[in-house]
Formats: sequence, structure tokens, C-alpha cells
Amino acid sequence: MSGLKSLSMSVVRALGIMLLSLPQSHRGEAAEVIGQHWPAGQQLSMSQIDHSSFDRLLKKYVDTEGMVNYGAWKASQTDRRALQNYLKLLSRANPRAVAPKQARLAFWINAYNAVTLEGIMQVYPTTSIRNHTAKVFGFNIWDDLPLNVGGKKYSLNQIEHEILRKMNEPRIHFAIVCASIGCPKLRNEAYTTDKVDAQLTANAIDFFQHNKHFQIKPTQTTVYLSSILDWFATDFGSTQSEQLRYIAKFAPEASRSFLKSPNVTVKYLDYNWGLNRQQ
Repeated sequence: MSGLKSLSMSVVRALGIMLLSLPQSHRGEAAEVIGQHWPAGQQLSMSQIDHSSFDRLLKKYVDTEGMVNYGAWKASQTDRRALQNYLKLLSRANPRAVAPKQARLAFWINAYNAVTLEGIMQVYPTTSIRNHTAKVFGFNIWDDLPLNVGGKKYSLNQIEHEILRKMNEPRIHFAIVCASIGCPKLRNEAYTTDKVDAQLTANAIDFFQHNKHFQIKPTQTTVYLSSILDWFATDFGSTQSEQLRYIAKFAPEASRSFLKSPNVTVKYLDYNWGLNRQQ
């Protein structure tokens, strides 16, 4: 027994040495926080944050299909710095300051997408965000790339699950983009307070125009949906019929009555985790 215990301790020590020899970003520890610290007196309401610099970058590097020219963006020191400066501007927001829901939605959706873009460019070239989402040891982009906002750190998972999903706006699932082909299309414009409602509706309509997200087989009484509608099903309604009625508002008109029929079978499409990069 003592020999077994000694062997176990040796294994533990060896694993510890191996772990310590890894770079910090591969030990499961948080990477350096994105953004910067702003004194309380310099912080702003989210409705005062200007997203125009992010808008310019999206128009330059994202095409009409939502695909990103990561190579060109990363190669431009000026525009890499511009994205990082935009993230520093997001840090200036005070989450506790009063702001309308539309301003908060625009802010956090832009924040999620901008942090994801920054994270991908830090590791690019890569083929998938899933190459950087370690479950046990190592860097997980969804947890280990926090953004400083008003002096508090927010990971991508926190932005999505603890903030955006709690805003009772299911259309966010057609707006936040995890750098994958299976995601909704990344808009080549920033979200803004005055346009976010129309942008979210346009996203939802566009989402259901694509076979990779939505297919119906009337002869099989079956609808095939993106896995997003499976993973976040309760955000769209407490029952399957409620969920289908919700998405029917945005689906192609010819399919709406089919989605509202009582005998529809729902199946989910395979998710494409390939990087949303321009070829």
C-alpha cells in the first residue's frame, strides 16, 4: 500500500511540474484581461458608448455573408489596435448606470462579438474556435478571455448566460456569433441603440432563410432546426409548440402554418464548428 501511495504522489508531482511548465494561457488560468481600468469618475452609461469604430472595422473585414477576413485584419497593425482600443472603450461603461434596454442589448452583443473576434485573432491561423475551448487543462476562450467593464471582469460565457439570456430577448441567439459557420451571420455593422430592434428582427428572418439552420420536410411532418434552437430551447418557449410558434414569426411565410400544426416532429441539424473565415 505504501508503495502504491508513493507512486501516486510521484504521478501527482510529475503532473504538477508539467502543468507549471506550460505557458499561463495553457494552464486553465485566466488570460490577461481585455480592455482597461477606468476610474469611476470617467465611466459612462452604456447609452453613451460610441460603437462607430467597431462599425468601421466590421464593414471593412466582414462580408455580406458574415464571413471574416481574419488574415488581413490580423496583418493590419492599425486595425488590430483599433479593435483593442474599441474594447478599451467598452471597458469605460458602467454596468450599474441607468441605460435603456436597447442600449444594453447593443452594448453586450457588440461586446460578445468583439471579444470573440479579438480572441480568434490572438490564435489565428486556426480552423475552429473549438480548438481553444479546453474543458480541463488549458485555455478556454469562453472563460479565459474576460473583458473589463466598469472595473468587473466578464467572460464570454458570463456575457451570454448571465447577462444577455436574462434580458428576455430570444433574438440575441441570432446576433451573438461564436466565430463558427454554424452560428448566425455576423453582421457587417455594429449594433446601436436606435437600430438594435430592427437589426435583431432582420437577423432572425435571415437565420431561417438558410438550410444550415432550417429545413422542413412536410411529407415527413418534420422540421430540422439549428442546434442553437436545441441548446437554448427554453429561451424560445416553455414547450415545443410555444417554441415553434415563436420561430414561425421569422420563418419563411410558406412554412409558418406547418410550424403551427400539432403533429410536427422536431429534429436538429449537425452544427458546423468550422471557422467563419473568408476563403
